[in-house]
Amino acid sequence: MDWKLEVVVLPVSDMDRAKAFYGEKAGFNVDVDHRAGEDFRVIQLTPPGSACSITLMRNEEAAGSVQGLHLIVSDIEAAHTELTGRGATVSEFFHFTAGGQVSGPDPQRASYGSFFSFADPDGNGWLVQEVRPGGEPAR
Repeated sequence: MDWKLEVVVLPVSDMDRAKAFYGEKAGFNVDVDHRAGEDFRVIQLTPPGSACSITLMRNEEAAGSVQGLHLIVSDIEAAHTELTGRGATVSEFFHFTAGGQVSGPDPQRASYGSFFSFADPDGNGWLVQEVRPGGEPAR
């Protein structure tokens, strides 16, 4: 039996601001924006090519509490350029060595080796990680 992750719920303080960030700056597809009365709204967005979506939930007390979500891309430099071109604030590239986190992409550009990060307006944090086509992780 398959167990598939379909949706991750992100707590946000302002639904419209979060929808604009994910739809315009992060480039996610807006799948659903449904209201039922004044107190119920569902906004679901999906990163391009992903089988898993995010659902925005208005929760001011928990807004920004989700950290470490990973987006996997085949070209970390192109992904960085796309997000900055859309107006998102993103970190510089980094990778890890035996001594810890180091600036710049992985020198060998090994799969699973290069990262950058960004956060939504509430502070929910994302890592973008490069996995190259056919690439093996660094050993």
